[in-house]
Amino acid sequence: MPTPERTSLADIVGAARDIVEKEGLANLTMQAVAVRVGVRAPSLYKRVRNRDDLVRLVTDAAVRDLGEQLDAVAVSGDAREDLGKLCRAFRAFAHAYPAGYRLIFAARSEASRPDVGALAASAASVLRVATELAGPGEALEAARMITAWAHGFVSMELADAFNLGGDVERAFEYGIARLADSLAKA
Repeated sequence: MPTPERTSLADIVGAARDIVEKEGLANLTMQAVAVRVGVRAPSLYKRVRNRDDLVRLVTDAAVRDLGEQLDAVAVSGDAREDLGKLCRAFRAFAHAYPAGYRLIFAARSEASRPDVGALAASAASVLRVATELAGPGEALEAARMITAWAHGFVSMELADAFNLGGDVERAFEYGIARLADSLAKA
């Protein structure tokens, strides 16, 4: 009779995500995850190849969660309004899961990069709004512009880099409006 499984891949990834969010990526070790899920570290290798694989699994989970939050944004039929909702959902995700958010955009080894299919799926809502605003011929470029602007703003915000005073909320909304204006089909 085989030994009963003491943990699952979902438990391992959940524990790893918790470590990354609370203690930082540097503290994500196989041993730390094993302690959290109640097994010995060698047992993790039945489900996870190595630390790079674990980082990739954590990143993939963050990408899926971000995509789900973006997909959950109600479609109003007004692309400008939907752009605002998407940008706000993107920002909310980054504030709720800053370490996971940073992993999505981090430069890392090939082995720990997120799955391209998961990235594409998470971008579907942004691509839809970009298509509505800029047209199908410029949708990818528009989606990249939206993502780059939102990522830049949020990254500065998370780094506490807005040091000139003023209202950051107002600046965010201003940016959304100007972005919508610049992408709108003529």
